[in-house]
Order: sequence, then C-alpha cells, then structure tokens
Amino acid sequence: MSINQVSNKPYDLIVFGATSFVGQILTRYLVETIGANGDVSWAIASRSATKLSSLKDSLGTAASELPVLIADSHDEASLQALCDQTGVIISTVGPYALYGELLIKACAESGTDYTDLTGEAHWIAQMKDKYNQAAKASGARIVNCCGFDSIPSDMGVFVMQQQAQAQFGHPMPHAKLRVKAMKGGASGGTIASMIEGLKAAKADPALRKKMANPYLLCGSDHQYTNRALSVSSPQFDQDFNCWIAPFIMEAINSRVVLHSNALLDMAYGKDFSYSEGMLTGKGLKGRIGAILSTVGFGLAGVCLYFSPTRALLEKCVLPAPGEGPSPEAQLNGYFDVRVHGRDDQGNQLTVKVTGDRDPGYGSTAKMLGQAGLCLAFDISKEDRAGGFLTPSVAMGNALVTRLEAHSGLTFEACD
Repeated sequence: MSINQVSNKPYDLIVFGATSFVGQILTRYLVETIGANGDVSWAIASRSATKLSSLKDSLGTAASELPVLIADSHDEASLQALCDQTGVIISTVGPYALYGELLIKACAESGTDYTDLTGEAHWIAQMKDKYNQAAKASGARIVNCCGFDSIPSDMGVFVMQQQAQAQFGHPMPHAKLRVKAMKGGASGGTIASMIEGLKAAKADPALRKKMANPYLLCGSDHQYTNRALSVSSPQFDQDFNCWIAPFIMEAINSRVVLHSNALLDMAYGKDFSYSEGMLTGKGLKGRIGAILSTVGFGLAGVCLYFSPTRALLEKCVLPAPGEGPSPEAQLNGYFDVRVHGRDDQGNQLTVKVTGDRDPGYGSTAKMLGQAGLCLAFDISKEDRAGGFLTPSVAMGNALVTRLEAHSGLTFEACD
C-alpha cells in the first residue's frame, strides 16, 4: 500500500507535463513498467486534452485505461486540484523558472510530494527561499533534480560515502566526479532551460553573482569552511592519471551534492570538497582534447549569452522545444561516470556509475519515474520530514535499490 492510499487520495502519483518530450518518454516507461491499471494508481496531466488523447493513442491498448487530467501551469486552481487527488506529482514542465512556481507553491502548501528534472539552480534557490517553511509545515517533500541532473552525481557520492564509512570508518572529505564516457543528444526543452538561465543572469547582476555561488542551495548559514573549486580549465588529474576538461552539468550537480551534505548536518565534513570534469585522455592527445573541449565549452557559452548569436543558433542549429533525440538514439545512448573519494591519510576509493540509455532522456525518464514511485511507496512521512531535499537525502538506499532494479543504473566499486 502506498503512502497516498493511506490518505485516501485516488492516485499514487500524477505525471504533470506528460505531453512534453521527456514526459512522453516517462509515460511510455511507466506504462511498460507498472501498467495503466495495475497495483499502482496513476494519471497523466497537461493543459491540452487533444495532446493527451494523442499520447494515449500512441501507447496503444496498454494505456486505454490510463486516467487523463487537465491542468495548466499558470492556473493555480487546476494545480491545487491535482494536489487534492494524489500524494506525489512528477513534473516535466520546463523551463521551470517560467512554468514551475505555482505547482511548487501548491505542493508545498498542501503536503503533496513533488519531484522534477530541473537543472535550474537559481530557480530552486528562489523556490526554497519562498516555500521551504510551508513544505516543512505541511510535510511535502520537494525533490528537484531527479534526472541526469543530478542523480548520478548525488547518489554516486552517497554510495561512495557509504562504502568509505564501511571500509575506513569515516566519510571522504574530498570527492570528485569524472565523466569517462557518455553518448546522447539534447532536447529543445533542455536548451530552452539553459537559455532562460543565461537570460536571467544577463539581466540581473545580483542574480548572476548568486548563480556563481557553489553554496547557492545551502543557504547563507551553511557551515562550509573552505572555498569550493570547480574545473574551469584544462587540468591534469593525478588521481585518474588523465587530462580533464569542464563538465557543463557541474553548475547544477555540484550545488546539489553540497546541499546534500548541508542537509545531513555536514556528515561528509565541514571541509568537504566536490568537483566534476570530463576525462579527455592521457598524454599529448588528452591535453589537446582538454584544451579543445574547454575552448568549445567557452565559445558555446559566449554564443548563447549574447542575443544576436543566440537567435542565430536557435534558428539554425538548436532543437526547438518538443524536439529531441530519436528513440533509436535514446536506446543507443549510455553514460559511465566515476565518483572518486580521498581522505587526508591517502585512503581512496572509486564508485562506477553507469546508465544504459541516453543520459538526458532515456535514462532520465527512468530515474525520474522511479524517484516518484520511491516517494509514493518507500518513504513515509515519518521516515523523512518535509522541505526542499535532494534525491540522496530524501530517498537514500531505497532509491539506489529502485535505480538498479528498474532504471538500468549500476553503482559499483572499481579500481
């Protein structure tokens, strides 16, 4: 029995934004995994009845009994109606800075658990400032970043620290994630979210300063004693004996991992450090790869920052919202990242985290779906109080178990 059945709400969970690009992938995954009229009671929702009907038709007879609900991200009453019918809402409606606030407000005030796949750290910080107290009072667990941003990072560090505790009797104060291999494409929704963040930073110098703060999600009263360092240039990583370049997702992932430690009362240490980077190889070839990757990363940022070049890219190069990798590309995608921990005595260990689909969509949909199911079935209100939480703090080992069993992820120690 789910937590929501105890409260006599008709649905265990609702997928809001089911007709978005990733929402369609998520809906198909849930139909294939839990069925449309099985033990899990769930529904799909969006603002367009026509698009919802088309989505159901595309899924065939397996989805014929799937309930359909209508709600609009700008209509607070319709969002409250969703909250009245379920204990967990999974939202794929982004960019969240444009479309996400009213649903966060409704969930926080009604005690409805919430999860999404945003990578917009500045928006999460704003929502936390506004609604964290309401979520704590109502018991709503607000868990952002339950896709490739930032489950492999956050859960990878969580698993690594558990292994460190078992092996060495203490957590590792120094952690890093390195991307060994990755294959996948970007969707128009992801690009739109990135562009909205850049626009907001350009328009507001104060916000731009906040967005550069690695402790953005931890609050001004965080207890960190050291200055966080990120990979912003080509570097040689001694631990991996390899050259590295910046990783675009560090901007959100590092903030989530640092937030986890703060929520855990600095269980990893007040001097805990974390960074992310992409492995580019050894020797001269690796160094050149790191330089080229860094230059490409910088040029892309510059082109997206300035309006004329951004408009040109949007018109001629970038996918539009609703577009993304083909089903074949999602199936053939994958990721392999390594989470490394080290202490000041020279002890170290590495956890390998892999996914069997395109990281941003095929894998993200499975991660997001299992996060919602985990909140609905595995984590009671007594086990975890409300508030703005991270995946590892909200769900811990229960989510690791689900991810390995149902999402094609692995977490394993390696050399």
